[in-house]
Amino acid sequence: MTSRMLRAATAFAAAAVLASLALAAACAEVSIKEAGGREVKVADTSRIVAIGGDVTEILYALKADGRIAAVDSTSQFPAQALKQKPNVGYMRALSAEGVLSANPTVIVASKDAGPADVIAALKASAVPYVEVPDDHTPEGVVAKIRFVASLLGAETAGDALTKTVEQDFAALAQDRAKIGKPIRAIFVLAVQNGRATVAGANTSADAVLKLAGAENAAAGIEGHKPLVEEAATELAPDVIVTMRHSSSTFASDEILSVKGLQASPAGQSKRVIEMDGLYLLSFGPRSARAARDLMAALYPGLAERRAGE
Repeated sequence: MTSRMLRAATAFAAAAVLASLALAAACAEVSIKEAGGREVKVADTSRIVAIGGDVTEILYALKADGRIAAVDSTSQFPAQALKQKPNVGYMRALSAEGVLSANPTVIVASKDAGPADVIAALKASAVPYVEVPDDHTPEGVVAKIRFVASLLGAETAGDALTKTVEQDFAALAQDRAKIGKPIRAIFVLAVQNGRATVAGANTSADAVLKLAGAENAAAGIEGHKPLVEEAATELAPDVIVTMRHSSSTFASDEILSVKGLQASPAGQSKRVIEMDGLYLLSFGPRSARAARDLMAALYPGLAERRAGE
């Protein structure tokens, strides 16, 4: 055997060993308590259907994208996810047939996946269904990453990622401490029939407003609610935050046309901040950076001071 042939054979053998180790890692059975409270046994993570933009982002950040068999339509970061992976549809409007057609060995899903009857059917199938915890706090983001890493047997990569995320949240907290008086803000999800639907307490939008150093003017409302004119007037926000929409028919002017918001300080100054909704609300690895970007938009003077430090 020539030296060239020997080197080729050695390289092939090394590749085979690495492949077998990767397969063993993917097939090592784990028992994990998922967010729904069930104990789920997962024997194979080689073909994952990822449901939820945060779930997909974490898998890519952990360098586990090679195990992803399919994603849902909210998996828009990184951009190659929807370009490279089959799409099983919108996470809140799934079909059991569509998800199972990807031939998954495990389904890893956001708590918000639906509808309920489809999720019940998927949980009753032979494929393990793992619901990922989703607490909208810095600690919750770290716990979510560690949960996914533990499922994959990728604790070392999980430790490295959470360290970076914790540093990002620490920097965010330092900036937030510099805010003297929190600005009053509301988060508008949509406008329909002249009414604005806003995010109240116990929502991801409420959590991100607080992380960005703002006071949620709609904190007295529970969940997402459409506002009547009188309620919109009473909120009197200084700034309105909303999701950037791809629809050409949506514009900030639509929000500012809502009666009750027109006369608000935000309406009078036409101060509406539009940001990518998935980036801002998914509470994944980029969550601290998203809140910091929102903070910079809310407090431009703070950003200038930070740049001068």
